[in-house]
Amino acid sequence: MFNKKEKSYTDLLGKTNRIVEGTIIKGDIISKADFRLDGELIGNFQSTGKLVIGPTGSVTGDISCNNADIEGNFNGTIQVTELLNVKSKASIHGDATVGKLAVEPGADFTASCKMKENVKLLTDGKETQQK
Repeated sequence: MFNKKEKSYTDLLGKTNRIVEGTIIKGDIISKADFRLDGELIGNFQSTGKLVIGPTGSVTGDISCNNADIEGNFNGTIQVTELLNVKSKASIHGDATVGKLAVEPGADFTASCKMKENVKLLTDGKETQQK
């Protein structure tokens, strides 16, 4: 009568991975969930979720994700499908391809940046725009 489906341990905690300050990872990270990095990554990062690089976090390598908030250091190539939010204390060097870009005053944004254009799709003979 009251059959409740038990939630998994990760559903109860949320689906955000976290690498804390003082941790160094050398290698690639692939994740479907959101990710917060306060440590150091020397390698590539790929996710269909959101990446947050905290104030003590740093990435040297390539990033591919849906959304990103950067407050720490990044050096490499970044591809963000939707929004790249660069905080005032961030330092970014390299190349960026983004859907939308927000840069707070004071940020070190030394990168070439390419904004993705809206893609037009044909659906049932009618033209629609995808953002």
